[in-house]
Amino acid sequence: MPLALLALAIGAFGIGTTEFVIMGLLPEIAADFQVSIPTAGFLVTGYALGVVLGAPLMTALGTRVTRKRMLMLLMGLFVVGNVVSAVAPVFGVMVAGRVIASLAHGAFFGIGTVVAADLVAPQKKAGAIAMMFTGLTVANLVGVPLGTYIGQSTGWRTTFFVVAVIGVIGLLGVAGLVPEQSRHEGVRLRDELAAFRNVQVLLAMAMTVLGFGGVFAAITYITPMMTGIAGYSASSVTWLLVLLGLGMVGGNLIGGRFADRHLMPLLYVSLGALSVVLALFTLTAHNKIAAAVTIALIGGLGFATVPPLQKRVLDQAAEAPTLASAANIGAFNLGNALSAWLGGLVIAAGLGYTAPNWVGAALAAAALALAVVSGVLERRTVTPSRLVARHTPEPTFAPAARR
Repeated sequence: MPLALLALAIGAFGIGTTEFVIMGLLPEIAADFQVSIPTAGFLVTGYALGVVLGAPLMTALGTRVTRKRMLMLLMGLFVVGNVVSAVAPVFGVMVAGRVIASLAHGAFFGIGTVVAADLVAPQKKAGAIAMMFTGLTVANLVGVPLGTYIGQSTGWRTTFFVVAVIGVIGLLGVAGLVPEQSRHEGVRLRDELAAFRNVQVLLAMAMTVLGFGGVFAAITYITPMMTGIAGYSASSVTWLLVLLGLGMVGGNLIGGRFADRHLMPLLYVSLGALSVVLALFTLTAHNKIAAAVTIALIGGLGFATVPPLQKRVLDQAAEAPTLASAANIGAFNLGNALSAWLGGLVIAAGLGYTAPNWVGAALAAAALALAVVSGVLERRTVTPSRLVARHTPEPTFAPAARR
């Protein structure tokens, strides 16, 4: 794999760390700014909304510069956002810093996905995408627990300074390792927008919202579920999150390995298995060992869908993939926000802390149904063209008339 993928993975690691580490530092931040925990939760919501809105916006603004330069600008914006968060004198400035950092998130992953795919042979594109997303999964495995520990030990501001340094390293890596690529002259914003008229692109994005939303419906409420239902202590939740991260790393690598050769079958299997495992989590959550195994499986099956879904969007929007790729990253975060809200609704309705697992199972099953529809539509489109090619007679030429 090209070294440029390492630079992209470092950037992904920093972005993944800053996105999720906030959840472990909310009590410290709330106490420092003298706001309630629900109010501090706007730091999570604001970031997610910034990703959803920033992904297409920043990508559209970057259509006039090379992808390498845009990646560098995005990492610079990410660094600025984290520094603003680290030095924020009041809570409002902290929210602004989070939003600034989030604007880089979707576009970096979207443009980075296109760059990663262009760095390798066509049959290795999904593997290259998975290598970049490994930075995100490792962030959940290492960056988030370590960042939480640093923040709780030395102050939450230190964590954001450290993340800003990681962003600087990622920026330097992109500058030094990612090759200059053409701006693809002739591909304009209206060409990028045209990709959204493709039904297959929209189906892939809907699968992203529902499939990964199924994962977040469960893991958003993992702490009260594991402490209140499984019987774990609050201190044990960190290790359960490490198991989740291990599952994510493994699932991402498996998804990257098989998506190049068996993309749609991989989606059928992973989404189907994810819906079953999430449904079973309502039962396994009552047993410590079974719950731990299930958490790892949810992480693995959830991230096994990431490389194939991202590649699916690239394949279907091949003529102008950058904006569609970035929008699909926004779709992941839209799914996270939607599923967390739905999970909160069923808990508030008095159905218990395991109820979000049923929500997740239903979302994953809906994603599987869309995958089946997408596969059927694709076969109907391809088959007639093959039949026409097969039954078209070879051209015949009449002998020239005698003069």
